[in-house]
Amino acid sequence: MRVHVVSDVHGNADDLARAGNGADALICLGDLVLFLDYADHSRGIFPDLFGVENADRLVELRTARRFDEARDLGRRLWAELDVDRETAIEAAVRRQYAELFAAFPTPTYATYGNVDIPRFWPDFARPGTTVLDGERIELGGLVFGFVGGGLRTPMRTPYEISDEEYAAKVEALGDVDVLCSHIPPDVPELTYDTVARRFERGSRALLDAVRRTRPRYALFGHVHQPLARRMRIGSTECVNVGHFASTGTPYALEW
Repeated sequence: MRVHVVSDVHGNADDLARAGNGADALICLGDLVLFLDYADHSRGIFPDLFGVENADRLVELRTARRFDEARDLGRRLWAELDVDRETAIEAAVRRQYAELFAAFPTPTYATYGNVDIPRFWPDFARPGTTVLDGERIELGGLVFGFVGGGLRTPMRTPYEISDEEYAAKVEALGDVDVLCSHIPPDVPELTYDTVARRFERGSRALLDAVRRTRPRYALFGHVHQPLARRMRIGSTECVNVGHFASTGTPYALEW
């Protein structure tokens, strides 16, 4: 059995269409939407609406963790644009989802990232794409558990939930062979981004589940340039499957 796993697609539909080649199934761990590319500030919903110079400024403020100023910039730009914010973002996200969901091979098993908008997914998930969050499936004799979304941060991305709600989804999985999530377990080596030079939020509930249930693998994304892409916690191999938007290469799991 061979399964390919991707995360942090962020608009890379071309490589996503090829990500399942040679595999029995594709697993996607979320963040399909591209709001702003921190490596190329000309790409994403924000520069499409407000231009590259404003995107440069937003990245500068967020990277410096000046989140209040970043939000003030956003409010001013939306006021100057004089359009309904929710309508404009929904239209842009829907355009991206239409292209990305069309690129999914059959079968695909997907969960949400923190920048995704779950209520839109039923409009785009076609037969052959199964969306899972706090749920499990069996593939090739192994049980895979899926936990979508992220935890609350000053960034206020669309699908951030409380620690308690997240922990309840982890608990609902029970024992699994492969624990699939968008965010990593709360371990410094797995949560520190070496380019952004900050810790992203990992989940203590995921870490506790790994220690308690000892799955063979814990697979995740979210941290684009982690200090460690893989490490062992007890007998569990923890793997950041990569920033697919930049690499275009899926992680291959074989058994």
